[in-house]
Amino acid sequence: MQKKDVPQDSSALENISRELYYAKNCEGKYETELSTGWDIKNDALNCTWAEVNKRVEDARNLVASGKKSPIWFYMEYRLMDISLLSKYTGFWKITIKRHFKPDIFKKLNDKKLRIYANVFDISVNNLKDFSS
Repeated sequence: MQKKDVPQDSSALENISRELYYAKNCEGKYETELSTGWDIKNDALNCTWAEVNKRVEDARNLVASGKKSPIWFYMEYRLMDISLLSKYTGFWKITIKRHFKPDIFKKLNDKKLRIYANVFDISVNNLKDFSS
């Protein structure tokens, strides 16, 4: 690819990051060139974020309807899964699954809630009084 052919399509990340490409200069030697984006890659990224946003909204609705605890929402919001949350909190996966139940969540002590709050980078009050 020639330097002039490196994609410079507009993207959501163009003001945040750039990609490095190797391209030939006019003498045929490889040099590095920064790219703001590529339409095909941008479309894939947009589809992925749409799916993430749907999962977060579904989690919000499950918590609001009383079917899941706020831990479920914040896990989705922070793009985690149970395995990762287990590693960050030190809780077993089966314990975390129990904490997803609103009745169990309401009985958690402040020490356990503080662990979750620290992982999610929120306050214990925000975790307890879910209103996101």
